[in-house]
Amino acid sequence: QVQLVESGGGLVQAGGSLRLACAVSGRTFSSYAMGWFRQTPGKEREFVAAISRSGGNFDYADSVKGRFTISRDNAKNALYLQMSNLKPEDTAVYYCAAYASIGLTSTRRTIYNYWGQGTQVTVSS
Repeated sequence: QVQLVESGGGLVQAGGSLRLACAVSGRTFSSYAMGWFRQTPGKEREFVAAISRSGGNFDYADSVKGRFTISRDNAKNALYLQMSNLKPEDTAVYYCAAYASIGLTSTRRTIYNYWGQGTQVTVSS
C-alpha cells in the first residue's frame, strides 16, 4: 500500500504563489509515476501535471503551462507542485496521485490507483 498526504494549500491573492507538497509512504517511491489533479464542486477531477518515476519527463495541462512546475525528490519520498501567477480559476481541491509505472507519465485520472485526501487552494481576485 501507498499513502499520500498533501499539504501547502491555502488562501492567496491572484498573482500570488503557493507550493504544494505530497508526502508518500509505503512502498518504493521511485517505482511510481506521480501526478497532481484538481477538482471543484460539481465538476470532474481534472489533470494538472504529471512526472515520471525518475523525474525526467513531465506533462502539464494547457491551463497551467508556464505557471506551474511539478517536481519530485525521490530521496525524501516527496512530490511538489510550485504554483505561480495564480488565477481565481485555479481555485480547487488539489490531489496528488500515484501509479506503478514503467517510466512514463499519464494524464489519465483512471490510471492512478493511489490518492491523497486533497488540499484546498483558494485564489481571491
